[in-house]
Amino acid sequence: MQQKTLWGERVPDAPYPFPVADLATLPDDGSTYEIVEGELIRMPASGVKASRTALRLASALLAYGEATGLGEALGQDGTYDLTLPGDLVPTVLVPDVSFVLAGRLPANDAPDADKYAHLAPDLAAEVVSPSQYRPEMAAKAKLYLDKGVRLVWMIWPTRKEVDVWCAASPNAPVATLRFTDSLDGLDVVPGFTYPLAQLFR
Repeated sequence: MQQKTLWGERVPDAPYPFPVADLATLPDDGSTYEIVEGELIRMPASGVKASRTALRLASALLAYGEATGLGEALGQDGTYDLTLPGDLVPTVLVPDVSFVLAGRLPANDAPDADKYAHLAPDLAAEVVSPSQYRPEMAAKAKLYLDKGVRLVWMIWPTRKEVDVWCAASPNAPVATLRFTDSLDGLDVVPGFTYPLAQLFR
């Protein structure tokens, strides 16, 4: 098993590869769990600042998606099975905010609506906690892009900055936005903008 740069804590003694179906059986202990290339990873629960920031962005994306019919946003429990055909081990990530274009998610009355979405969201946003740093969050952004996500926002509430990653430039952020800038959905969520001054107010 190759050592990876991770943004959370490896769960000791968890089986490898960790089965996707077993995520739903983990205890409700206030943590978020992901599977990163077969390894079970635990992240701490969000603090007030991170939760407030994520909810503001999710609300703005949800309202925009409903007004335009472009798609829909999921919040901090939105879980995506990003395992690709041919992958030997699973990857399941839980972005703080995500946006999926219309028609890609199952309808609420579909048989698989209660399962994890087995697709890559078009946009994934992470609100970075004080215990996380740029190298590991860069690794997470790259993993999202490797698995088919088209646009990634790494949101740094303490710095009041956002690193913008996109599929066209998978090895480094294409921009770092600051307090006077605005998020831009580019060609992924076309027409969507949101001022960082509002996100971090």
